[in-house]
Order: sequence, then C-alpha cells, then structure tokens
Amino acid sequence: MFGVVGCILCVVGSVGIVLHAPKEREINSVGEIWHFATQPGFIVYSCVAVVGALFLIFWAVKRSGHRKMLVYIAICSLMGSLTVISVKAVAIALKLSFSESNQFIYVQTWFFIFVVIICCLVQLNYLNKALDSFNTAVVSPVYYVMFTILTILANMIMYKDWVSQSATQIATQLCGFV
Repeated sequence: MFGVVGCILCVVGSVGIVLHAPKEREINSVGEIWHFATQPGFIVYSCVAVVGALFLIFWAVKRSGHRKMLVYIAICSLMGSLTVISVKAVAIALKLSFSESNQFIYVQTWFFIFVVIICCLVQLNYLNKALDSFNTAVVSPVYYVMFTILTILANMIMYKDWVSQSATQIATQLCGFV
C-alpha cells in the first residue's frame, strides 16, 4: 500500500512541477552555458555537491553504506545533478556543431565531456552498489525523487529560473516537491 501511495505522490508532484516549470532559455553556444556555470552560485553548488559526494564516498560508505541506502543514493543524486547540466552542454555543442559552428574547438566543451564521463562512472558504480545491497522497489523511487530534486535545484541555481517566476508558480513547485 505504501508503495502505491508513494508512486501516486511522485507522479502528482512531478506533474505539478512540470506544469509550473519556468520557460527554458535559448542557449546559442557552449560559452553561454560556461558563463552560467561559472557564476558564484553555481560554483558554490558544484563544490558542495562534489565535496558532499567525496565525504560520502570516503567516510560514510565505509561506516554505514552497507546499512543505509541513502548514502549510495545521495552520491548518485549529487553526481547526477552535475551530469544533467554537463550533458545539456554537450548536447548543445553537438547540435550547434552539426548546424552552424564547431563547438569542439573550445576547451569548455571538453571540460563538460570530462564531467559527464566522471559523474556517470561514479553514478553507475554507486547505483549498482545500492541495487546489490537493497531492494530495487525501495531504491528506485527514492533515487528518482532525490535525483529529480537535486537536478531541478542545480538548474534553478545555474539558470536563475526563479527570477522569471511568479509567487504562485514557485509555491506550486514547492508543493510538487513535498
């Protein structure tokens, strides 16, 4: 019964978040994404995510990773939020390279590719550990919720999405999170 209620709440919350999501910005170059990624707010978020993941990997996993599923899931979700940002940058680089100008001549594009590779490897490793150690029916919804929340948070910080939203939209998104 709790699984059914949990799934329904996830779907309702996701629909609420999607319906009141801010309009996406038009990005015309990897340099533009790099500009957003090097803003102080996102640099702080990135550092907190990486330091948090490293703390979990080198301290919490050894102490309680085999007993507490959230340790593995938090590592995956923190890295996943950075993966999504970087994958978007690589996708834009590919799109622009095929249509207008080669974006692979810029160091920033290769930096984003490097981040995607490292974060994906870390995610896969710790998601597999979580799935090996705990019930898939429990791991999947918890990972979905934590990954979604951290990814939306990372995007909001990087693109400053809340600036263009009304109080009603922000309140509805917060209710969707809850």
